[in-house]
Amino acid sequence: MKNFSLLLMVVGLAMLGYSLYEFIPQLTLGKHGDQAVKDAIKQAPKLATTKDGPLYPVRPKVGESVGELIIPKLSAVLPIVEGTDAEELEKGVGHFRKSALPGEENNSVLSGHRDTVFRRTGELKIGDPLLVKTRAGLFTYTIEKTWIVDDEDRTVIVPHPGEKLLTLTTCYPFNWIGSAPERYIIQARLKEV
Repeated sequence: MKNFSLLLMVVGLAMLGYSLYEFIPQLTLGKHGDQAVKDAIKQAPKLATTKDGPLYPVRPKVGESVGELIIPKLSAVLPIVEGTDAEELEKGVGHFRKSALPGEENNSVLSGHRDTVFRRTGELKIGDPLLVKTRAGLFTYTIEKTWIVDDEDRTVIVPHPGEKLLTLTTCYPFNWIGSAPERYIIQARLKEV
């Protein structure tokens, strides 16, 4: 019995160690602090013009950098990566491939894990700004709505022709252990380019 207890402790410690090995690097994704936000905004490229063609002449490939999501209220600058599979979400905020890119007309959808990049999104309120910096420029969105949906609800990723929206999605409840049954949605509208 003593050996079995020791074995269980060793297995438990090994599992804990592996979990920390996988989880801790994701906690450090992005840059944090007011200075990081100021630097990211200052380094934004000049807005690309659409007179000569599309805002994004070349679409990013899965796994490539799309830009950065800047959340001033949370003092966070988070990397945005093309794609929303597990491999991409390990690198930062994922851009849903079938949605518009930031700044384009329609619905640009970004997803992230509730326990890493989006762990503090519940603190955001209506009226708070969300900035997205890409190679096409710096786009300022203002949060208009937050709500909770079932984990199978796909209505949040549908197109919105004629509008310029940014939709953030993450699992909910924030303190849930395991696969969460709902999604927390933040929707913002483009206000400034």
